[in-house]
Amino acid sequence: MKHTFFAAKALLKLTAAGIFSIGVLMNTSATFAQTANQVQSPQPGYYRLPVGDFEVIALSDGTVPQNFHQLLTNVKPGEIDRLLKLNYQSDPVELSVNGYLIKKGNDLILVDAGTAEAYGPTLGHLTESLRRAGYQPEQISAVLITHIHIDHTGGLIDKGKLAFPNATIYISKPEVDFWLTAESKRKAPESLKNYFAQAEATVGPYLKAGKVKTFEYGKEVLPGILPLASPGHTPGHTFFSLESKGEKLLFWGDIMHAAAVQFVDPAVTIVYDVDPSAAAAQRKKAFREAAQKGYLVAGDHLSYPGIGRIRAEGNSYVWVPANYSTYTAIH
Repeated sequence: MKHTFFAAKALLKLTAAGIFSIGVLMNTSATFAQTANQVQSPQPGYYRLPVGDFEVIALSDGTVPQNFHQLLTNVKPGEIDRLLKLNYQSDPVELSVNGYLIKKGNDLILVDAGTAEAYGPTLGHLTESLRRAGYQPEQISAVLITHIHIDHTGGLIDKGKLAFPNATIYISKPEVDFWLTAESKRKAPESLKNYFAQAEATVGPYLKAGKVKTFEYGKEVLPGILPLASPGHTPGHTFFSLESKGEKLLFWGDIMHAAAVQFVDPAVTIVYDVDPSAAAAQRKKAFREAAQKGYLVAGDHLSYPGIGRIRAEGNSYVWVPANYSTYTAIH
């Protein structure tokens, strides 16, 4: 697979602007809170939804403001401001960081692990949300990683120790081969070295402990859960499809970040896409299929709880959040 990287000039611009050089997040939380005269408001942080014989629990890791003018690429002049105004938003936009717990019987499967201590007090609450939902990290039997960026893998480590000591970590082979092999690290540009260092810090301890299991696409990674290749944002980015009793929920990972803009214009990319053109192609394909088939999707950066459906309107799409429900399956 051919890997392309965003330009060093763009990276330098982002660094000067105060954006972290990994994942989707930037270091503007304190500034945003001060200028907006806001304080952090604690939220429950979990939401339950039945999917066939499974129960899915959305877990909030928190939120962080993101400057769309610095984040988004391949945008038309005036497009960001126009679409933000249409959605009653202004820059920076507060984005959610979500993880998801899949429950069936005694099996507890986590999809992505949040940020832990990587980005300050407004994030790093996934384990807290897990506990509020009634579960302990030691009970997690598996963690499915959509891709190795620290806002999805940072929570694997808690104060230098394995946060989920009894879990097997499932990651696609292309993703592991890219971020966690010496040869790939040697060939990477200097601007991406921090990505590799953080991959080693978060996933590396599980590798050393023999707790990482790679998978090939095309067969279930666990009963009812099928991994689907979606490379672009990262070389081994993965969707996880959960199906049961005719119901389906597709975990999207980082296929999109800026809902107000990218649902209207799926061609818009972000500075952290390893291969922007491939990421855009995957997004268009994912949007088209989800709209045609009407199944549920869950996005790690959609406004919490991040679960819903999409509807096509010409070449654009409309986000339809799942109807709030107090009912759930009993297992």
